[in-house]
Amino acid sequence: MRPILRHALILSGIALLVVAIVIWQFTRPDIAQLSEIAVTGKTPELSAPRPQFFPTMAVAQATGWPSGGKPKAAAGLQVTAFAGGLDHPRWLYRLPNGDILVAETNSPPRNVGGVTGAVMGSLMKKAGAGGDSPNRIVLLRDTDGNGTADQRSVLLSGLNSPFGMALLKGWLYVANTDALVRYPFTPGETKITAKPEKILALAGGGNHWARNVVAAPDGNSLFVSVGSSSNIAENGLEAEGGLYARVGQPDEMAKIGTVAQGARAAILEVNPDTKATRVFAWGLRNPNGMAFEPHSKSLWTVVNERDMLGSDMPPDYLTQVDFGAFYGWPWAYWGGYPDKRVQPEQPGMLEYVKRPDFALGAHVAPLGLAFASDAKLGPGYANGAFIGLHGSWNREPVSGYKVVYVPFGDDGFPAKGAKPRDLLTGFLSADGKALGRPVGVITDASGALLVADDVGNMIWRVSAGK
Repeated sequence: MRPILRHALILSGIALLVVAIVIWQFTRPDIAQLSEIAVTGKTPELSAPRPQFFPTMAVAQATGWPSGGKPKAAAGLQVTAFAGGLDHPRWLYRLPNGDILVAETNSPPRNVGGVTGAVMGSLMKKAGAGGDSPNRIVLLRDTDGNGTADQRSVLLSGLNSPFGMALLKGWLYVANTDALVRYPFTPGETKITAKPEKILALAGGGNHWARNVVAAPDGNSLFVSVGSSSNIAENGLEAEGGLYARVGQPDEMAKIGTVAQGARAAILEVNPDTKATRVFAWGLRNPNGMAFEPHSKSLWTVVNERDMLGSDMPPDYLTQVDFGAFYGWPWAYWGGYPDKRVQPEQPGMLEYVKRPDFALGAHVAPLGLAFASDAKLGPGYANGAFIGLHGSWNREPVSGYKVVYVPFGDDGFPAKGAKPRDLLTGFLSADGKALGRPVGVITDASGALLVADDVGNMIWRVSAGK
């Protein structure tokens, strides 16, 4: 072989090796260096971010439960099936007569093409969320009080990726992915035939399709959560609504609190009578579960934080939601740590970032939230919050995939030194498959905890052990 040809082959081989190393460097998964529990509590252990060009993708393969399979309850508790044979049940709501409403729902069609669309589609299918949305609300009734639903009916159908539900003053409010609507409704009815009345248009499209709604304790307002359309506003601030595009414009900043039209990554407050709406809090990347702490009557939420900063950062969280508060997204996380990936930077906003109250772990995907005010699971679960952790898709090893309990103190905040306590586990098999994934959590009329499982297509019931 001629020397020139030999040298050319050697150089080509070196070039290919360099390219392979570069590709491996940018695409290899980021392995967690901290335990899941280390990144929890009021003062979680925070590591330096490890930005990724491609996200770590380690979602557990969804398989569903084998015959007779079920999750494992914490000591002193037992778990049984409240209802099965559902179609992607995600959210739950209890009516005053004890009936349970279940939103059978999934993501609306996503107009995402190319490689991104292919990867997203594959990931959602693996996670058990690749099917069409059933778009309905099912009513479950336990007529004999034995802890199992023995009657069911389709209360509403033809919805648009519904999620949150709330009953207020003779109206059932439903948060579709693109609008808050309401129907006249009296508890006891099993089917609604009335046409919906639109209360508020909600920004749709992009990521984070689920919209939640809860009624204030005084009955005078509703709170609606709207997640961001992107990870860190990489599609431009305008895609997140005029709220974020005004940041950095001195003459416009004073108007931020009133800019609700199209607002995302925010919680909105709605007057159901006048339909007037304002931004209650913002900078919340993807708030889902909302509930009112029973002693202070203050609003709390759980939030899914940003991706592609590594398997350890940043923590998803539980927090009290203060009126007018800014929680940092997209420019900062966990009370003021700047995200240098977001351009242009807004250093002047860092001093206004409110720190969340309690970290739940990195990428655990908290969705469900319910307080223990009427739970009857024993003294160990009398004052605190139940949280459904749907489970990670971008952490190695995976995190979440369970229901946890966060104990609270007498001051209406998580107890000093508290860590999330496992309440319902076993959603992952020994070989790492997702037998189920918990989402919504509520208490039933007897004080047991109901858990929606959108992979197992079940509603589980956790009660005090016998």
